[in-house]
Amino acid sequence: MDSAKELPTVLSFCSGYGGIERGLDLAGFKHRVIAFSEIEAYAIANLANKMERGELLPAPIWSNLKTLPVQPFRDKVDLLTSGYPCQPFSAAGRRLGESDPRHLWPYIRRHIESIRPVRCFFENVEGHITLGLREVISDLEALGYRTTWGIFSAREVGAPHQRKRVYILADSNGVRCDRGQLSDRVSKGPMEIEAQQRPQQPVVRSKIKGCSGNSRENELADSIDKRLQGGDKSRKDAPEIIARQEGAYGGARQQSGLSIMDGNRKEGWTSEPRLGRVVDGCADRVDRIRLLGNGVVPQTAAKAWITLNDRIK
Repeated sequence: MDSAKELPTVLSFCSGYGGIERGLDLAGFKHRVIAFSEIEAYAIANLANKMERGELLPAPIWSNLKTLPVQPFRDKVDLLTSGYPCQPFSAAGRRLGESDPRHLWPYIRRHIESIRPVRCFFENVEGHITLGLREVISDLEALGYRTTWGIFSAREVGAPHQRKRVYILADSNGVRCDRGQLSDRVSKGPMEIEAQQRPQQPVVRSKIKGCSGNSRENELADSIDKRLQGGDKSRKDAPEIIARQEGAYGGARQQSGLSIMDGNRKEGWTSEPRLGRVVDGCADRVDRIRLLGNGVVPQTAAKAWITLNDRIK
């Protein structure tokens, strides 16, 4: 790594796949993560894999936030980030708050008191506003931080889903973060910046009757209807009948499931008979969904960082 320029140091708690830190990058805040803390095994493997591929600078990963030895970090952290567990506050759960065993805020507060970072940047669910946020703000102010917070959604940065989240920024009027540089305000939003940085992916659409498409796809849909009209629509093997359309797209014979088509190219689901639309062959699917579900949308974090920084100044 280039050590010619000293960058602001970041300590990441409950890191997930590093969504908050990626958001800082998108916002133009150049930094160096000196350590991660994450308990989920798949998330740890994901971070380690990124380090091996050179997408993240090497940094230690501590698996248990409660036992993290924080003394080596005292007065050496410019920014502490955390998307601490939302289950104690989420409307999707029992909202047990402090009674939830996954409630980590008391440990984070204790670490902040020991580490004394210049700034803190946190993320959590919208339900945190009515449960727990008052205590977080009070604790931060008791430790000498000025705080501000706001609600930000994925939709406002270009995503198709809402995903509202609360972001909290706490500042101690320190000077070490002055080494970081926020990029000039640009007309393009964080979602557009992210889109430019990743390769373009082909658009893949599921073609069924009623969707726009070429005539060959419409012919296939019509032939499916005719086959069904010629027999009992309630037959248990109806999905298999739909899948086994001979002669379509070069005479390929599908064994089961519907096809995903893009132009004249076809990728068929050739397993999971009679269980149409079931994902097959996706390694670690549950772990991936869990990682994404608990993760942070980087573009939302970028907007929250820029907005809250302007506000607290």
